[in-house]
Amino acid sequence: MVAVRCHRSRLDPRNPARHHRPKVGGPVTALPTSIDAVESLLSGQGYVASRALATVVFLSLKLGRPLFLEGEAGTGKTEIAKTLATALGRRLIRLQCYEGLDAASAVAEWNFAAQMIAIRAAEATDRDHLKAELFTEDYLIARPLLEAMRPQPGGAPVLLIDEIDRTDEPFEAFLLEALSDFQVTIPELGTIRAPEPPIVILTSNRTREVHDALKRRCLYHWVDYPSFDRELDILHSRAPEAQAQLSREIVAFVQKLRREDLFKRPGVAETIDWAKCLLALDVIALSPEVISDTLGAILKYQDDIQKLQGSEAKRLLDEVKRELVPA
Repeated sequence: MVAVRCHRSRLDPRNPARHHRPKVGGPVTALPTSIDAVESLLSGQGYVASRALATVVFLSLKLGRPLFLEGEAGTGKTEIAKTLATALGRRLIRLQCYEGLDAASAVAEWNFAAQMIAIRAAEATDRDHLKAELFTEDYLIARPLLEAMRPQPGGAPVLLIDEIDRTDEPFEAFLLEALSDFQVTIPELGTIRAPEPPIVILTSNRTREVHDALKRRCLYHWVDYPSFDRELDILHSRAPEAQAQLSREIVAFVQKLRREDLFKRPGVAETIDWAKCLLALDVIALSPEVISDTLGAILKYQDDIQKLQGSEAKRLLDEVKRELVPA
């Protein structure tokens, strides 16, 4: 059992907890009954998953186990949770992790400003029941973990715990227990237990190692950069207006970039962004000049951009054009 001492919140008293609710997804869909059904479900939302990823997603849904996705940034870990929520018609609740995140910030806070207004209003009236009234759900601002344990329209929500590697070990320990029992205790209100466990997806960019105890409670999958063919399928799904040959050049160039000595290799998200930028510029084929002008769409550090300026970009592009067989 996890007890959480709620912090006082400085949020606007006109916005109590009941107003802070994410939108529910689309029409409710039954959970997929096979790996093929998972692939079909995801592809229907434009997410091209590998067979291994579709398998671990199916097992997570079937067994009710949290899913731990680890890998480089930009490989589609967060997107899988968004896609599942939309495809299943479930509410997506996202806990964005950061350094210093504590249990109270992840579970709930008391709306101190609203409580103070209530105290002022009660100064000239009966105070006998004021204390009991101050610590009710009307003054509680629910954060993602508490929201995920409440009944939801359409069934259990998808709880995305994003970038867990940004937090510290004490929060990991709290999360370990909270996800084991799917309940939290707020001293003023008591224990709140999920009537139906949420679909939990944790992501990590591996900026640090997450403790084995937390990983053992989850099904694990390393989300790697896709193969050429799968990345091409992803690009066709997300930027279908791009001509076939341009798409092949874009994917081949990005994949070649990932083999270079860069501070930050481009992910699939950067591939898609770059393709959309090139389409906005009416580009029909890659050239050294176009690459130089648009490097900021795929590389995010100046040192990396400088490495690819001029002759280096031309060298890589020449290699791409020699290796590509016309579609």
